[in-house]
Amino acid sequence: MSDSKVGVLGASGLVGGCLLARLAELECHAIAFSREKRLVTQGGTVEWRVLTAPQIKSPNITDPISQWICVAPIWVLPDYFAFIEACGARRLVALSSTSRFTKIGSDDWAESDIAAKLVEGEIRVQAWAESRGIEWVILRPTMIYGLGRDKNISEMASFIRRFGFFSLLGAAQGLRQPIHAEDVAIACVAALQAKAAANCAYNISGGETVPYREMVARVFAVLDRPARLVNAPLWAFRVAVTMLRCLPRYRHWSVVIAVRMNRDLVFDHSDAVRDLGFKPRAFVLTAKDLPK
Repeated sequence: MSDSKVGVLGASGLVGGCLLARLAELECHAIAFSREKRLVTQGGTVEWRVLTAPQIKSPNITDPISQWICVAPIWVLPDYFAFIEACGARRLVALSSTSRFTKIGSDDWAESDIAAKLVEGEIRVQAWAESRGIEWVILRPTMIYGLGRDKNISEMASFIRRFGFFSLLGAAQGLRQPIHAEDVAIACVAALQAKAAANCAYNISGGETVPYREMVARVFAVLDRPARLVNAPLWAFRVAVTMLRCLPRYRHWSVVIAVRMNRDLVFDHSDAVRDLGFKPRAFVLTAKDLPK
């Protein structure tokens, strides 16, 4: 891909940073678009460009970009359709989430709304791309973690550091497949290149399936703390979550998180293995995957 040029939306996020690093490894010229001026470069292969609202609505393009990866929320992508098309897009890789399946119909309205937006975003991306003759690929990762910047494992670690324990509902044996952000980025680049991936959607999950209880225990182990796992009744979770949501860090927490501790959230990624050469790592946490 050394002679290729890739447009990137959402490059300032966790997966976006890993994506830019991956493209730099491949000596690919990445053009990262942001609404704010940035002076960041990465290995001399990343070019940051400011993208204003007028440019998005009325693009005036002199520099074609045929390949695109969007790791911003898929529901914001329709705002950029005109811009991407004007750039001469021929293939678009967009990041969705398996939450479109696991959170649909959730008792928590915010989760249910996210799931609905993911579903609608996928439908709109497919319809738009196919109407323009643009190849599309949608990737749906499971629980993303890594580099201390995620809202899953990193928040567990922050809670454990602060309070010294972690509460579980019941046996908490629901299965999980955490996927590292770097593996998501690798899959994005592979999807951009794989011919067989054109106009397909893939679930991508981590390389190891672990019970929720074990997942939390591994966070304790990396923090070098004894695993203080406290079983609590549902009413206690309701009280605790109500109090925690007063703190900005935990504002998005919901009691349904506890309920899901006993549900399997497992997705087969064999299609991605076949078409993308997908090889996710096992869930082996290191200190660099947790916040400082």
